[in-house]
Amino acid sequence: MFLIAAPIAALGAQGPSKSAQPSLTPQNSGTTSGLIAVSPVNPQVVWASGRFGTFVVTTDGGNTWRAGVVPGAETLQFRDVEGVSAKVAYLQSIGNNPTEFRIYKTVDGGATWTMQFQNHDPAAFYDCFGFWTPKRGISHSDSVGGVFPDLRTTDGTTWQDISGNMPPALPGEASFAASGTCVATQGGQYAWIATGGATIARVLATRDGGDTWDAYDTPLVSSPSAGAFTVAFRNPWAGIVGGGDLDPTSPNSAATATSADGGVTWTLTNPPPVTGAIFGLAYAHGVGNGDGEGSRTVVITANAGGAAWTPDEGTTWFTLPGVTGYWAVAFASPKAGWLVGIGGRILKISF
Repeated sequence: MFLIAAPIAALGAQGPSKSAQPSLTPQNSGTTSGLIAVSPVNPQVVWASGRFGTFVVTTDGGNTWRAGVVPGAETLQFRDVEGVSAKVAYLQSIGNNPTEFRIYKTVDGGATWTMQFQNHDPAAFYDCFGFWTPKRGISHSDSVGGVFPDLRTTDGTTWQDISGNMPPALPGEASFAASGTCVATQGGQYAWIATGGATIARVLATRDGGDTWDAYDTPLVSSPSAGAFTVAFRNPWAGIVGGGDLDPTSPNSAATATSADGGVTWTLTNPPPVTGAIFGLAYAHGVGNGDGEGSRTVVITANAGGAAWTPDEGTTWFTLPGVTGYWAVAFASPKAGWLVGIGGRILKISF
């Protein structure tokens, strides 16, 4: 679903002492193109992507970033990125016509890119993708005629239609290409997809690598402009979903909900101190930590509606003062997280 952010003023609130706040360090991305998604591989290697065919990559923790444009994709928006290593990464694009929904891969650090998938369904809209391993992943589209025409790769090269595996879609059900986090993967088989656009915001879940799926209702507001935008899990059972409404007449709809049973049931948290819709969220424990339970610290960002963090999955919230205009957030470790946003902004966040 094409995302147009409403101009919403940031919301202020009392925060913790300065010593308790995470440190925030602006970094120079090397581009002024808006950045939409970010994917840390580890605390040193991070990829991000955005408008005008742009990608950026760092191999030194963000001290220096290298920006590039994928040839032939200069008019596209890369709404998602998956970093695998300093050399290997995937990009997923949207554009103004169906064939501009594409998946690219580099194996040489962005020097060259190969297009692996090009959409030809006039009604499809691919919002985000997620990977279990460097070669196993899924790509999610808005529904078409009551069906999700989702894709899966098992070799990191070719993508197959798995629409027959997906649950039936509700009328108008779609996802939001806000930060590349409408799909979350965990372990080797678990994945969750956040949806909206219909009368109910749902989470679609698989426990077998995408062979079978179930759909579960969430308490988040849902309408053609609202729903669940972003989802993350810290282990196969415990997760959080965030969303809201892009309609500027409904600025106080931003919400998060948590699950303790793998996404089957969801409970609203205390209201987060942001407005509009939560574009992206992430657990601060980062990727590949293998710690079982995982930290309950979560960072959320709502573009012009501000940003905030919680140490306890939404019971207590603190604003990130002055942090606005960011679309996505992701962590390699508690001390190595990144927010990316409008104008090529990159902000390193460390707890």
